[in-house]
Amino acid sequence: MADVREQVGIYRQRGWYCVPLRPRSKSPSRRDWTNLRLKPEALPENSNIGIILGEPSGWIVDVDLDCPEAIELADQYLPPTVAVTGRPSAPRSHRWYIAAGATTEKHADPNNGSMIVELRSTGTQTVVGPSIHPEGEPYDVLDTEPATVPAPMLAACVKALADAVIVKRGVPVSIKQPTSSTRPASDGDVEARAIAYLNAMPPAIAGSSGHSQTFAAATALVHGFGIEPDRALAILAADYNPRCLPPWSDRELQHKINQAAIKSHDRPFGWLRDDGPIETASDVDLSGFMTMTKVAVSEEDKPPSKFTGMADPGMLPERLFEVPGFVRRVMDFSLANAPYPNIGLAFCGAMALQSFLAGRKVATAGDLRTNLYLLALAGSGTGKEFPRKVNSQVLFQIGEANSIGDKFASGEGIQDALVRSGRMLFQNDEMDGVLRQINLDRENSRESIPNILLTLYTSAGDVYPIRVKANQKEAQHVDQPHLTLFGTATPQYFYESLSKRMLTNGFFARLNIIDVGKRGKGQTPGSARDVPEEVLEIAKWWADFEPGSGNFMKFHPKPLRVAFTPEAEAAITHLREQTEVEYDKADDAGDEVARAAWSRTCEHAKKLALIYAVSEDHLQPMIAIDAVRWASEFSLHQTRRQLYLASVHVAENPFHAECLKFKKRLADRPNHTMARREMMRSMTLKASDFDQIVQTLMQQEDIEPVTIETRTKPASGYRLTTVPDLPKKSVNESVSDVADDSDVLATQTTDSGLE
Repeated sequence: MADVREQVGIYRQRGWYCVPLRPRSKSPSRRDWTNLRLKPEALPENSNIGIILGEPSGWIVDVDLDCPEAIELADQYLPPTVAVTGRPSAPRSHRWYIAAGATTEKHADPNNGSMIVELRSTGTQTVVGPSIHPEGEPYDVLDTEPATVPAPMLAACVKALADAVIVKRGVPVSIKQPTSSTRPASDGDVEARAIAYLNAMPPAIAGSSGHSQTFAAATALVHGFGIEPDRALAILAADYNPRCLPPWSDRELQHKINQAAIKSHDRPFGWLRDDGPIETASDVDLSGFMTMTKVAVSEEDKPPSKFTGMADPGMLPERLFEVPGFVRRVMDFSLANAPYPNIGLAFCGAMALQSFLAGRKVATAGDLRTNLYLLALAGSGTGKEFPRKVNSQVLFQIGEANSIGDKFASGEGIQDALVRSGRMLFQNDEMDGVLRQINLDRENSRESIPNILLTLYTSAGDVYPIRVKANQKEAQHVDQPHLTLFGTATPQYFYESLSKRMLTNGFFARLNIIDVGKRGKGQTPGSARDVPEEVLEIAKWWADFEPGSGNFMKFHPKPLRVAFTPEAEAAITHLREQTEVEYDKADDAGDEVARAAWSRTCEHAKKLALIYAVSEDHLQPMIAIDAVRWASEFSLHQTRRQLYLASVHVAENPFHAECLKFKKRLADRPNHTMARREMMRSMTLKASDFDQIVQTLMQQEDIEPVTIETRTKPASGYRLTTVPDLPKKSVNESVSDVADDSDVLATQTTDSGLE
C-alpha cells in the first residue's frame, strides 16, 4: 500500500490527479470520483489507482488500444510519444499525450461492435501502475513525459488508426459524403466535400498554433483534395478565414497556399479527393504527422525570435570557463600538468568535482541541487583522461574513492552503486553508446541507462525507489540520490547520433554539452605534480560537512539552503520571463525541440549559479549577481547551440533526412559542386524521388543548377548555395596518440601524488 501512495504522490507532483479504484478492478470505489482531488495519504488501503484524464490533470489524455491490430499499427498512425504503458498480456496498449481541449472519442468495428481504439479525455480515467489487473497482472507505471500534440491532430490520427484496423480486417472504409455545403459543387462534388472538410477543422487562433492550423487547411485543399491554387485560395478566404481570430490578410493566405503547393508532404496527392477505401498501413505512415507541419511551414510563418537556433552561436566563449574559487584552482592544476592542456576539458572536470562534493549538502530555496550532467565533445588525443584522473585522485585522498564510477554496465548497476554510497561521480568515456540508446530504445524501457539517469536527475530532492531483487525481503530506497556525470564523446559520433527523438528526450535536455575544440599545445608538465593542499583541504571540508544532524546514510539529509541576493533574484526572474517567452513561441509553432530546450534553460542557470556560489565561498555561500550573470549567459548559449544543432543535423522525417544527406554530399565536395549522375549514384534513390529532392532544395534556394566541364562533354550538376556547418571528420581524429596521457599521469597510492 505504501508503494501505491508513494506513486500517487509522484503523479500528483507531475500535475495529475488520481482516483481510487476497487482492489484488482478498473471501477472507481466512489461515485463522485470525477470531483475527487485526493492526497496520497487519503487513499484507501489496497486500492488500485487511475489517472483522472483531461482538463483536471493538465489535459493529459490516453489513447487506449483495445485490439491487437490497433497495437500493431499504432506506431504508423499515432504521433510519437515516449509515454507508453500496458501490462504483460497487452504491452504498449496505452499511448499518453498532452492535448489541450481533446474530447473523448470511441471507435468500434461496424460489423461486430467490438472496441478498436479510444481517445480518453475529460470525464474518464485510466488504470496505471502499480495497480493490479483483475487477472493478477501488474500495470506499468507511467514514468515518462507524454508528448504535447494539438487535439485536432491527435483525434484525426486516432480516427485514421481505427479506419486502418477496419481495412486490415477486410472491411472497406469510404470517404463520407457531406450532407450539405455552402456553395454549389463544381468538378463533381470535390469542392463541396472540401468545404465540408474545412468546416470541421478548428479555426486558427492567435497564440494557439494558428500558423500550423491554417497551413493544414491550405494543405487539405491543395494537396489533399487536389484543388487548383487559385480556387483553393478563394475557398480558404470565404469558408475558413472568417472563423479565424484574427482573420489572415490576403497576402498571408496566398503565402499559405503557395507553401502548400510547393512543399513536400507525407501523404499522397489527392488523399482526400479520391473516392474509395482509405489508405492501408502499407500506403501511409502517420508517424510523420507531428512533424509535417513544422517542416513545411516557412521561416516567414514562424513567430519571430532572436533565438531560433538557425545561427551558430559557436563554441562556448573562453570567458565562460571562469568560475572563481575551488573550480578555478582545480582547473589551474589540470592546465599546468596535462600533457596537452585543454581549458574546456579542465573546466568540465573541475565543475564535475565541485558538483559531486556539494551533492546532498546544499540546495537553492526551490530545492534545486548541484547534480550536473556534463558532456564534453572531444576527439582522440585531446587529453580527455587527465581531468578524470585528477578527480579520481582527489576523491581517493579524501576517502571518497567508493563514490567513483567509470562505465555504465547497466541501469541496475547505477542504482546499486547509489544504494552503497548515496552519491556518485560517474566519469564515462563512452557516452556515444548511451546517447544512441535513446534512439534505439523504442520500447522505452524503464531500466535503460538514459531513463535511469533521467529519473535520478529529477529525484535529487526526493526518495528514489530501487527495484526489488529476487529473494529480497523489502524494497530499498535512496534518500535524495546525487549523481554527477562527466562524460566525453567524439564529435563525429555525437553528431551522427543526433535525432529528434534524442533532442526531445528529457535526459538530453538536461545535458550541458561543451565542445572543447582542438587539442592543446603539448607541454612538459610542471614540477608540482601533487594535488595542491588547498584543493585537498576544501575537498576534505566538503566530505566532512554534514548540515543538519545525523549520518547521511542513516538519516534524512538536510542540505544547507543557499539564498539569492535581492539583485540576483531579480536577474534570475528576468531570465525566467525571457525563457518563458521563447517557450511560448516554440509552443505556438509546434516546435518540440525548441520547447524542450527552453523549458530547462532557467533550471540550468539556477544549478550553475549554485555551483558558482559554493565554489567561490564554500564556508558562507550566497548566490550573488555575478553568479547569475555568468550562469544566465552560459545556459542561454547552451540552448542556442542545441537549437542550432537541431536545425542543421536533425531530420524531421525521411524526406528531410534525404535532403540533409544531399546537402552533406555537396558540402564535402570541392567548390560544393557535384555532377548529377554522380549524385544520383551516391544517393541510391529512385529517379522520381531524387527529382523531388532537387526540386525542393532549389525552391528553398539551398542549391542551384550548374554546368560542369568534363574531359568529354559538359555535364549538368548542382552547387550548394548556403554551406551549413555539417559534421566533418575532426582534425583531432587524424592525430595519433603519440603521447597518451594515461602514460604521463599515473595514480600512486603510496605517496598520495600524481606522477
